[in-house]
Amino acid sequence: MKRPRPSALARLLFALPTSLAMSLPAMAQDQPAAAPAKPAAPAEAAPAEAAPAVGLPTDPIGYFIGLSVGQQLAGQGFRTGDFTAAGLASGIADALAKKEPALTPEQMEAIVGKIQGIVEERQGEQMAERNRAVAANMEKSNLFLQENAKKEGIKTLASGLQYKVVTAGTGKSPTAEDMVRVHYTGTLIDGTKFDSSVDRGEPAEFSVGQVIPGWRQALQEMKTGDKWMLYIPPQLAYGERGAPGGQIGPNEALIFEVELLEIVK
Repeated sequence: MKRPRPSALARLLFALPTSLAMSLPAMAQDQPAAAPAKPAAPAEAAPAEAAPAVGLPTDPIGYFIGLSVGQQLAGQGFRTGDFTAAGLASGIADALAKKEPALTPEQMEAIVGKIQGIVEERQGEQMAERNRAVAANMEKSNLFLQENAKKEGIKTLASGLQYKVVTAGTGKSPTAEDMVRVHYTGTLIDGTKFDSSVDRGEPAEFSVGQVIPGWRQALQEMKTGDKWMLYIPPQLAYGERGAPGGQIGPNEALIFEVELLEIVK
């Protein structure tokens, strides 16, 4: 009688995309950071520069498959030392050769339990770390905004949005339905720059109604030709979720220099 295949183990390990084919498009080409939930252009990260070329592995297909599996495992919290590369390779080799598993059903069941324990432990660690970041960033953001509000020229709206007029324009103010063209530079409160249309040398164009709440509110207060400094509380930026790509963490206040160039007809 044949021993059962370790299907329960496979389901556990690859609860995210299980098919290698599903991971091919994402890995085969550089993808820019996912656009934020239509807070969009102002906060999208500029694409990273391509990594320098390296020597091709001796077995590029095997390397690619191993890289895909390793990324999935790392995404679930597995670390170097939880198992050996030799053990993994041995299991893959037996599966491809359609050999009988080297483990009994009872041993497989016990291993599944151990793996579940590892996954749950790592998920708990990740959640605890995230909760610490959520609380710490909110405290830092609140302190920054409280001190910033005392500075000369800073105005605070009822929503908590702060701004300072750098250059006063004389044109019209856009509505939530308008398309606008702007130049902007975005930084974290520690001065880290995460995006800049100025650096790219090309203004951004987008709908006022599609950006993060802090931007949406500010743009409708601005006049064409205005240049403002915006100081955006977390709840008007990306909140506890942070921005896709990881450049903006949970509960981070953001600073933007924004110049409203025109309302696009």
